[in-house]
Amino acid sequence: MSNKQTLQVFEHYKVRTIWDDESQKWYFSVVDVCAALTDSKDPTAYWRKLKQRLKEEGNETVTNCHAFKLRANDGKMRLTDVADTEQLFRLIQSIPSPKAEPFKQWMARVATIRIDQMMNPELSIEQAREDYRKKGYSDRWINQRLKGIEARNELTDEWKERGVKDKDYGLLTDDITKTWSGKTTGQYKRFKKLDPKKKESLRDNMTTIELALNTLAEASTAAISRKEKPTTLDGNRKVARKGGNVAKIARTNLEEQLGQSVVTSQKASDYLPQQKKMRELESKENDDEQA
Repeated sequence: MSNKQTLQVFEHYKVRTIWDDESQKWYFSVVDVCAALTDSKDPTAYWRKLKQRLKEEGNETVTNCHAFKLRANDGKMRLTDVADTEQLFRLIQSIPSPKAEPFKQWMARVATIRIDQMMNPELSIEQAREDYRKKGYSDRWINQRLKGIEARNELTDEWKERGVKDKDYGLLTDDITKTWSGKTTGQYKRFKKLDPKKKESLRDNMTTIELALNTLAEASTAAISRKEKPTTLDGNRKVARKGGNVAKIARTNLEEQLGQSVVTSQKASDYLPQQKKMRELESKENDDEQA
């Protein structure tokens, strides 16, 4: 099966999707949908209980749900329950949520738009640009983020050429990130105090400079890999550290000029108007619950 995975955004929730060439359908991660509709702190447990109840009721939609390997927060490919548009419409009826109707409209729109984007890749780029603008990011940041996405795609394509398995992408990414920033991706996320339950993206919370350095590191890794053509995982790890070192040198030179570190704990909710407002609302809700 040939497939294409993408992340869609409903409100501030990310929903993993995958295109199946064989069935010519988009499939949505059911756990991600549960998170978006219920605001559950543990959407996996929510889906587990809902699935059990629906099975006991003899619900055929649950029985016919597929499971595809999707990329998890740790970067590894894990088997995940998914549903196509028709199945998801039926499942949503079993989830009490005021967001149900808006989500159905969003889901139908995504299914149509993404098919068009596969026929014309430029539409996908423009959609990503528009999604980031809605979140409040500046055009300068968006341009840098899109360059980073392009560099990342080139790097993963190169890793495939070198025979690197999907499960090792996270390890190699950690090698690159730790070399230039001094932190693994997990340490970097904790440094920025990102919430793992909300599946917050590290790159979406990087500053323009951090993005530029990360892009330089990954682009350099791809270029060095094309020259050295490593054939083992250890060889690819050495190349990853070499690529990361190119960005480390650039970072060191810049910090000497600025007199301060460019690896910062600042995250999107600290400087984006809409993200900042959401954080304030969440803080107020938490205070109200404790009161």
